[in-house]
Amino acid sequence: MRHDPRFDGSDPRRNTPPYGSGRPDLPPQFGDRPSRMRLFWRRQKRLVRPAIVTLGVLGILAVGGRFFYDAASEKRFAPLRAKLVQMQPLQIRHVIINGRGLTTETEINEALGTGIGHPIFGFSVEAARTRIDALPFVDHATVERHMPDTVVINITERTPIAVWQDHGHFSLINRAGEEVPDQGLTGKNAEAFLRLPLVVGDGANSAAAFMIDALSAQPVVKSQVTALIRVGSRRWDMTLRDGTTILLPEGAEAAALARLAQYEGSMRLLERPVPSIDLRLPDRMVIHQAPPPPPSPPTPDAQKQP
Repeated sequence: MRHDPRFDGSDPRRNTPPYGSGRPDLPPQFGDRPSRMRLFWRRQKRLVRPAIVTLGVLGILAVGGRFFYDAASEKRFAPLRAKLVQMQPLQIRHVIINGRGLTTETEINEALGTGIGHPIFGFSVEAARTRIDALPFVDHATVERHMPDTVVINITERTPIAVWQDHGHFSLINRAGEEVPDQGLTGKNAEAFLRLPLVVGDGANSAAAFMIDALSAQPVVKSQVTALIRVGSRRWDMTLRDGTTILLPEGAEAAALARLAQYEGSMRLLERPVPSIDLRLPDRMVIHQAPPPPPSPPTPDAQKQP
């Protein structure tokens, strides 16, 4: 019969503790088993690490949320902004303006109160928006900081193209000839009145857009014009700064204005003190000269001479 050593005293493992305590000749797996307490702490560490990471992320979100909450209120953000300015934060490198038409970039930048190279937190967004809203052609505006170096201004303008004088009443009109709301010679409207062309007469409001576009194509002429007068609901006269009247042809205003710009370039026509210039004929121009002054009456001494 075959001998099995497991059933006699020759097997050393039957005479020693199961895991070979005190037996350095046994394999490591039999002598290094951790205690129950150590196994417990190992399981706890696996649970604690994700919890620490989660708490860290929540803390960062809380701080960021508080920052943006304070930034939304100028009163709460003012102390923090002052500290950021003292720390020399990021500078403005770009100012982007959207929606500008009648309002100039210079006006907007002056109302903004800051500019390229200044700290991005060195100005009040609400105060800048209020100043931009006060500009003549601005209906409303928004001012935003886009980190790290950009200020974005979005403008919605009022859309008047001219001032219409009709039977002593002045109003701002749009391209369709309709009155722009909130009229009156006060506040922002008063400033707009001074900067827009003046159209006068019955029907001038509905015909103004074409004439203003034609005049804008000749800036040399436009700079001298103070008023466009509708004559008989058919054609236009122009009044210049020195009082000269330009008579334009019906249906050929653009061509007449181009001729007038050429005459101004070659002979300084618009600077001559004449009562009127008639351009109603396509092949000629009629300049009406001022009548000569009446001769002065002779003096009594001259009458006595033989």
